[in-house]
Amino acid sequence: MSEVYLSTAYLGPVQYYTKLLRYDTIRLEAYENFPKQSYRNRCVIDEAYGPLTLSVPVEKSETLKCLTRDIRVSDHGNWRHLHWNALVSAYNMSPFFEYYADDFAPFFERKYDFLIDFNEALQQLVCQLLDIEARVILTDHYEPEVPNDFREAIRPKHTIEDPTFRPEPYYQVFREKFGFLPNLSIVDLLFNMGPEGLLTLRRSIVEA
Repeated sequence: MSEVYLSTAYLGPVQYYTKLLRYDTIRLEAYENFPKQSYRNRCVIDEAYGPLTLSVPVEKSETLKCLTRDIRVSDHGNWRHLHWNALVSAYNMSPFFEYYADDFAPFFERKYDFLIDFNEALQQLVCQLLDIEARVILTDHYEPEVPNDFREAIRPKHTIEDPTFRPEPYYQVFREKFGFLPNLSIVDLLFNMGPEGLLTLRRSIVEA
């Protein structure tokens, strides 16, 4: 049985979801020290002016370091309303947004205390919609060296080469304007391709 180690991710990128599809067991890291500027609390979508980063604000920790499992979502800045409006604005012309909108809207109305719970609830929804049967297990301690470790490899900047991932181009609303933008949030793939997004994920996996 194959397993992979991943961080939690807010509507993670396409690369992240290829791991959920490829591996039998997903070990989701809960006991790392929470890093800033990662996909753990941000995603990148495609809107009329180009890529847009949406960041979930988190409460400041009383200590310098805080475990990911203890990171709390902040209510600062009415971010839920802003994020949902951004998704509507970016994808209301995409083929499948209207089809899935009612599935996603409640997540931007309900308050979650912990970031990891919010992320995992969204991840379960995406897996359900794309028919990905992911067996996800939260870690109960931190191991610095593990096999198939993508906890730090999948990140917005200074990405680490992943020979098992080659993004398969797919239809994007603003493709004629910006060209194909690879590895955006999974919602970009879902809202543009619908159930066929699963095939795109499969074609993005390079077997070693």
